[in-house]
Amino acid sequence: MNWGSPEFVIFIVAISTGGWVINNWIRARHGYPLEDEWGGKTAPADDKANKALIEENRELRAQLGKVNDRLQVLERIATDRSVNVAAQIEALRDEPQIAAKLEKELR
Repeated sequence: MNWGSPEFVIFIVAISTGGWVINNWIRARHGYPLEDEWGGKTAPADDKANKALIEENRELRAQLGKVNDRLQVLERIATDRSVNVAAQIEALRDEPQIAAKLEKELR
């Protein structure tokens, strides 16, 4: 092998780059700060911010579930016959009156 050949230079650059990539992969996997190409450090993400985002995501998923339930009701109303829809609306109107009667009876 000729020490001054372009293949040798490319080989040395490839080995150096591969070592840098493996080093950063191991450091990232174990939670250590990463080193950029200029020697600066990049700290891993803040755990408090991640936990806040996870909690917000959980709340949004719960809201989305409620919205999906409402959408199913609206789709059912839109596709049912008008007679059934009218009966269901009237039943919903009667619910507060029934609940009020039950409260009076329990007192």
